[in-house]
Amino acid sequence: MDLYDVMRTTFSARQFTGAPLPDEVLARVFDNARFAPSGGNRQGNYVIVVRDQATKDAIGDCAIPGAKRYTAQVQRGENPWNTIIPPGATAEEIAATEPAAGLTQPVRLAPVVLVVCVDLRVVASIDQDLPRVGIISGASIYPFTWNILLGLRNEGFGGTLTTMPIEQEPRLQEILGLPSYVAVAAVIPAGQPVRQLTKLRRKPVSDFARKERWDGEAFG
Repeated sequence: MDLYDVMRTTFSARQFTGAPLPDEVLARVFDNARFAPSGGNRQGNYVIVVRDQATKDAIGDCAIPGAKRYTAQVQRGENPWNTIIPPGATAEEIAATEPAAGLTQPVRLAPVVLVVCVDLRVVASIDQDLPRVGIISGASIYPFTWNILLGLRNEGFGGTLTTMPIEQEPRLQEILGLPSYVAVAAVIPAGQPVRQLTKLRRKPVSDFARKERWDGEAFG
């Protein structure tokens, strides 16, 4: 496929057919995804390929607490899990909320789940002393993660980058045998999508690109 076609049609696939996603396809995807950049070219990226149903179910269980809060906040019209605006939903409301199936079920039902991890010992977290949530470490793992999704699309498969189970990262580390210095960056349920979207809804360039300053003239 043409690169820009892949970029424009790689959507968040959460429903899959029963078709298998062969190891040889994943090997080809990983072989190309590994050329993603990382800080200092330290390449602290790892991926665990999960096919065992019991393990997938355990990962799906890890998503439930985070999904409850996410769903409760969406129902209130809030931006869920936001670090600037605290949730209006109480702990009791969150506990009583039935999580949206799309936040927990794809991990259980996908033919394969890819758990993308990063070795924090090799990551330069330049923003670690700033008074806000850290995001810079992601620069060394999310290009690799997105390359996997682009590669899956190029091969006729798909997936979605989900982080919901990571609210329970200690449990994930136990399930997957991860050492304490390895962080989970993404959980990707993957397979052949039930249908392939080709027209995605995104903001126009003029909505997010500016010239020179935040309050500068719209670009494009």
